[in-house]
Amino acid sequence: MRIAVVGGTGSFGRALAVRAKAAGHEVVVGSRDAQRAEEAAEELGVAGAANADAVRGVDLVVLAVKAEGMLPTAEELAGPIGETPVLSVGAELAFSKDGVRPTAEATALAQRVAELLRAPVAAGLHSLAAANLAERPPDEDALVCGDEEAKELSLAFADSLVSGRAVDAGPLENARALEGLTAVIINVNRRYRAHAGIRVTGLP
Repeated sequence: MRIAVVGGTGSFGRALAVRAKAAGHEVVVGSRDAQRAEEAAEELGVAGAANADAVRGVDLVVLAVKAEGMLPTAEELAGPIGETPVLSVGAELAFSKDGVRPTAEATALAQRVAELLRAPVAAGLHSLAAANLAERPPDEDALVCGDEEAKELSLAFADSLVSGRAVDAGPLENARALEGLTAVIINVNRRYRAHAGIRVTGLP
């Protein structure tokens, strides 16, 4: 599968690119700055390009930019993305002294991304940590929800990244819960000084 990782110069994007390449995917990392993308790509051993060029001719676009840049990036790339399926991995979080929590937004970030694009959108990978991805396929499951076309590709992609399984978590509206799971995982990892992930039990 040919994958564009938009935000591929950030910590999660870089880890995702490394794991995707190791899984046998053809990877192009994108950045608003083409030079930064090319420098990161050379270091990671993948292709690199400005975002608008990175998303052209791929099978799946992974939006891995920071939450605050997700909607502006989606709006900016709506034309180049066209109808190419998109996987949103971002989560809006509020940080305070007593912990991390989801923001008070009524709709998921992925749902708002979908409103800006003609493409089908899925959401997932929210429980995966960059540190875990960079080393080896993490011993955990990956939860994905979304529009059927985007979800099918995203599940196949997610399944190649983990040693557990990719789990279908339903329609895109469930992205609100998956994005909130990021806050849960961060709190658990901070409390126990760990790199915990998720396993779904009892599946056939």
